[in-house]
Amino acid sequence: MTLLGAAPGAAAEQEQNRGGAQSRLLVPKSFRTGSGSERVDAAAPAGTDAVGPDHSAPGPGPSAPRPPQRVVRAAAGLVTRLAARLGEAPLTLVLLVGLWAVGAATGSLTRGPSDALLEQVGIGRPTLHAGRWWTPLTSLFWCSGIGAYVFTSLLLLLVGPAAERRLGRLRTLGVLVAGQLAGVMAGTVAVAVGARLGEQWTLSIAGQTAVGPGVGLFALAGVLGYRLTVLWRRRLHLLVLLMPLVMALYVGHLQSVQRFSGALVGLAAGALLFRRRPHLRSHRSSHTETRVLVALCLVAAALGPMIASLYDNAAGPFNTFSEIYLSHRLTPDEVADFCSVSAHDCARAHAVQRIFDTPARLMATLFPALLLVLAEGLRRGLRFAWRITVATELLWTAMLVVLFAETSTGSSDVVQYFVEALLLPMVTVGLLLATRKRFTLRLPRAVLGRLLAVVGGALAVASAAYTGLGVLTAGQFEPGATFRGLVHGLPAQFLPPAYNDLLPDYPIAVGPFARALETYCGLGFWAVALAALLLTFRRPVVQVAAEDAARARALLTEHGGGTLSFLTTWDGNHYWFDEEGRAAVAYRVLNTVALTTGDPFGDPAARDSAVAGFARYCDARGWTPCFYSVTPQTRAAAGELGWRSLQVAEDTVVALPDLAFTGRKWQDIRTALNKAGKQGITAEWWSYHEAPLALKEQIRAISEEWVSEKGLPEMGFTLGGLEELDDPAVRLLIAIDGDRAVHGLTSWMPVYENGEPVGWTLDFMRRSSDGFRGVTEFLIASAALGFKQEGARFLSLSGAPLARSEKEPPTGLQKTLDWLGRVLEPVYGFRSLLAFKAKFQPEYRPMYMAYPDPAALPSITRAIGKAYLPHLTPTQGVRLMRKLSS
Repeated sequence: MTLLGAAPGAAAEQEQNRGGAQSRLLVPKSFRTGSGSERVDAAAPAGTDAVGPDHSAPGPGPSAPRPPQRVVRAAAGLVTRLAARLGEAPLTLVLLVGLWAVGAATGSLTRGPSDALLEQVGIGRPTLHAGRWWTPLTSLFWCSGIGAYVFTSLLLLLVGPAAERRLGRLRTLGVLVAGQLAGVMAGTVAVAVGARLGEQWTLSIAGQTAVGPGVGLFALAGVLGYRLTVLWRRRLHLLVLLMPLVMALYVGHLQSVQRFSGALVGLAAGALLFRRRPHLRSHRSSHTETRVLVALCLVAAALGPMIASLYDNAAGPFNTFSEIYLSHRLTPDEVADFCSVSAHDCARAHAVQRIFDTPARLMATLFPALLLVLAEGLRRGLRFAWRITVATELLWTAMLVVLFAETSTGSSDVVQYFVEALLLPMVTVGLLLATRKRFTLRLPRAVLGRLLAVVGGALAVASAAYTGLGVLTAGQFEPGATFRGLVHGLPAQFLPPAYNDLLPDYPIAVGPFARALETYCGLGFWAVALAALLLTFRRPVVQVAAEDAARARALLTEHGGGTLSFLTTWDGNHYWFDEEGRAAVAYRVLNTVALTTGDPFGDPAARDSAVAGFARYCDARGWTPCFYSVTPQTRAAAGELGWRSLQVAEDTVVALPDLAFTGRKWQDIRTALNKAGKQGITAEWWSYHEAPLALKEQIRAISEEWVSEKGLPEMGFTLGGLEELDDPAVRLLIAIDGDRAVHGLTSWMPVYENGEPVGWTLDFMRRSSDGFRGVTEFLIASAALGFKQEGARFLSLSGAPLARSEKEPPTGLQKTLDWLGRVLEPVYGFRSLLAFKAKFQPEYRPMYMAYPDPAALPSITRAIGKAYLPHLTPTQGVRLMRKLSS
């Protein structure tokens, strides 16, 4: 299904008609700016001379505290907040104190319970076979060592207070105990079944016993996630699964298996307890959140081998060949085995050992470090990072296949080890392939070229240093180094120590200078390469024509444009400029259709001629031009070229100079303002980039919850999202209560004239499912009062797509669009959106689509649909058609 009309904030604004739960009554009743410098009573009668929010630059204010004072204050604040949190969570405090008291009383804090005590309180197949039925419960009160005590305490502090607040103390205690009992029993039974079937890993841990309340805490976290917002529920559930799963697959102890079983028990129990909550039925995530979740999975895959290396007796199935990811120091027995083969093999083994006594030991963590850097690129949605990650995982798979081919003896145990080791890279590649459409951002060619130049230059310098200087000091190698022999040894300098067995013979460094080359050449290259990758991924992704984007923004700021012209600054647009550089057109090419983003902008005298100029530009390239969401002025200029047009939306503009919320027609607006004042809801101005992290996270959570309820992909093109908020020129108005909880938000884009904003256009709008009813009206009214105080001339509530006031008689095609608007009403609520905007008594201004050839309408329609729904899958298309036909 394609859309011929849409405008900023349209998909979001329809949500305002939903009723939310009533907010708590709070004390403050002020309308504040982000800095809190100016306030005005939000419930003041309409028409009074209320002072609006202060948008001027902040004054110097008090001097900032010195850095040491900041650290002390931050630490004191953290301790105060932690104490306050524990004061509100007595059950957590009792459990924490009790855990450490029992550990201290039994001498279990440092090395865990003694063997005699463990036989009485630990849970495992041996204790259950001995008839100690109480061990599933007693295992709750001890930990296996000081590290386990610290980890369990941190987990309890993170989960406990939140669970007491959202689940209640009795339910929290019940879930903790029941989750512990069910989790340890399920994990123990799973290991016993695996051992009986002859699975090697479970056979090796079948005789273990375990203690620790971590099993119940993971179950509690799984249940708690169902009481959080969509964003945090998804993240918490992913972490609840990943943490114990990674520990089970790499460390492989019985305790890890029990924790994973506890997590599964908690997720299942939470689904049953809260199955009637409506928003739990949908699990769709936004593009940004999907990237975050995939990056978290890659981080878990990278950290697994590193965590397992901390355990001397790690026995997990994925740990069998973990040295391919994380190299380990050879044991004395392994060195002796190499030395028994030949003197050269002995020298190579000792050379590998020496690596771990130099800074080159960092090379052992090369693959985990590379995956962590790539995870940052995936989080940013970069296609380049996606490709490197897939290549890395396929390389690991190839290495495992080569090892299997060289060492396979036909034994079923060896085959099982290799199959288990291959699961992780194969699952990771499958996940990346399944989500490949979410990683579409491309690095500009100039940035990619610089990255390749830096990495290639570092490789060339390191290779030249090793071979060139190695030839000059040939006597410090054993046997004597030749240029050809040093070239054979190059791969060993750039690969982790574990890969030496796969490489051909090469000269071994024995002298001090040769050892320095062996230590620092590869390490220096990877330090430069990983730093260059990380800096490239961390930098904002700009448009391919960055200079054109900057030029277009300067032109827009100087001369201005229409109410939607600020959309031309968004990523994804290309720019055409007239010969004199006085006017520009923002466009994107889809299916040979050059679809513009609003009107031409720039010098008003050059805008009409820009229509014909852009048409010639497209004609020379075989594109079909289409001016989309344009004003009557552009429609008229296109009409002079013989083009057709039709109305696709209706802009709604509110004049500000004489605005006063008086009279019966403003009753709903006054009600929203008064209700906000009574409930302590205030409006604060922020820039998204400068907003505190707590506010940003709430904004993301609210947006994620809104997206997840749709079951359809996010819309783009003229509909802004979180990425479009992060612009210094965009202003954010947030409805917030006395506990700093966000109830709703709106974003406003400037409309320039002579370098200054003279009006503002509504774009992004979201409301919390728990926000008070009328938060949307409150925010728009508050924004109007603030902009009026600043001297702005108008406020645009943006267009209502496929809806119009029917002032003009419809043509045949216009009747088709009117019918389409009626059909799509149950899904997108276009007409209810227009009705909502009528509360603000706006002036209706039609917005048109102008096109040169009626025969091109099918391709234009497909292009518009592709622009708005670039990631629509066949399944989502079927779901949309079902909603339309229901």
